[in-house]
Amino acid sequence: MNRKDTHEHLRYTILAAMFAAMIYVMTAFVHIPTQQGYIHIGDGIIFLAAALLPAPYAMGAAAVGAGLSDYLSGFAIWVLPTVIIKAATAAVFTNGRQTIVNRRNLIACAVAWLICVGGYYISGVVLALLSGGEIHSALAAALADIPTNIMQCVGSTALYIFLGFALDKMGFKSMLSGKRPAGRKNSK
Repeated sequence: MNRKDTHEHLRYTILAAMFAAMIYVMTAFVHIPTQQGYIHIGDGIIFLAAALLPAPYAMGAAAVGAGLSDYLSGFAIWVLPTVIIKAATAAVFTNGRQTIVNRRNLIACAVAWLICVGGYYISGVVLALLSGGEIHSALAAALADIPTNIMQCVGSTALYIFLGFALDKMGFKSMLSGKRPAGRKNSK
């Protein structure tokens, strides 16, 4: 690995760690308890990380931040499903566009909703069955949590769009890459 690649890897690793911490905070401390867990807006930070970082780094930040939140919030049984679901959620976004909020990433939000709602539905059923529940009660309990998962997706998408537009207006992606934002002149 040459010096430039090493520097870039270090920069993305540090940014991924910072995003993992933000995801953890927005998930663990800004949440509302529900039947099977809690709803939060931490996914909005996952979407943001995925629009700014290359996929492996964004997926790692999502898995670590959300997984730690479940574990440290007393929902350890949900850590494995969360790690898989949140990494998959981050994987559908792209950081390859000039802006954070773009048509490709807005479509990714819809795909992320399907991954989140579907993933937690399936996980809820499997976890209920593994803990000795009957199939009908497992299906009903997981089904009852769908509206709260949808609310979580809506809130997280709103946060992503709000922060993304604000950061796009500042030229944040250009600043993050070390380039000057388009339209800005040097003040010297």
